Amino acid sequence: MTTQKISRFHRAALALVLPVAVIAAVAGCDDSAAPKAAPAASSVAAVPSTSTSAAGPAGAAPAAGLHMIANNGHQLAFHVTPGSSPTIVLDAGGGEDSSYWDALVPQLSQATGSQIITYDRAGLGASEEVKGPWDPKAAASDLQAGLRELGVTQNVVLAGHSQAGEVAHYFVLANPGVVSGAVLIDANVPQFFTDTQTQRLVALTAPQIEELKKAPSTKANRQLIATADNFGPTHQAYHKVSWPDGVPVIYIVSDKTPFDGSPQDAQAWRDAAAAFTKAGPDRTLVIADGSSHDVPQDKPALVLKEIEQMTATVK
Repeated sequence: MTTQKISRFHRAALALVLPVAVIAAVAGCDDSAAPKAAPAASSVAAVPSTSTSAAGPAGAAPAAGLHMIANNGHQLAFHVTPGSSPTIVLDAGGGEDSSYWDALVPQLSQATGSQIITYDRAGLGASEEVKGPWDPKAAASDLQAGLRELGVTQNVVLAGHSQAGEVAHYFVLANPGVVSGAVLIDANVPQFFTDTQTQRLVALTAPQIEELKKAPSTKANRQLIATADNFGPTHQAYHKVSWPDGVPVIYIVSDKTPFDGSPQDAQAWRDAAAAFTKAGPDRTLVIADGSSHDVPQDKPALVLKEIEQMTATVK
């Protein structure tokens, strides 16, 4: 693989998760999976955190700006924009950090008056790396630790793009009563990761992963490799997870999907989105007409509108 191809592959991978980027590359476009089993939904529980920061006394609103919060031996960067309840938490997709939301945060703040929190998942932005395969349950524990340290323990509107859909599922299951509503933006949902689809992604990804391992070791490369490591068992377990019926959700599916150029996989993505929204009450499917997978960048007004609507609903 040439340096140019690796670079193009990285850009696509950071938009979703590594396997999705690769499969689309195989299909001939610029956008586009390995073994330790994760528990099924029935065994999900809150993971005790060891977080510390100068968040202030219990019940006090966190100060504006950056908060470095510790969880399980690593530091995580959380950013606070002051406001009222409900708190809007924005979680970016695979490979993206909190800066992904920079343009949307001030618009959301003005439109809703809500407190807004963005953060860098482990290994991204200003947050420290964690060794080993990427684990959505550990990522949910990091989010849990940060919100608890900031005093945010109820009435959250959680908005997650792409890979953050996995974090959202494990977070709401481990923290009942915290999330009042969610907006999932072309997000990974369990219905997509059937055994057949997961095995297909693993097989298609393997050659590219080997090439990536030969490339210079950078923070971005290590995160991509971590996402691919253990991908199969992680997503076989995720396929068994169910979104709780008590949490309303708006699901925005992109018109082109992450698999633009691969009709089979694009249809599987659309079918999964439809199946997710039909699987429980208070779920709404919204189509982002003309949008790529990168909906928050392509259709920011739509994302703003849907988050604003969910925020107004749960007030």
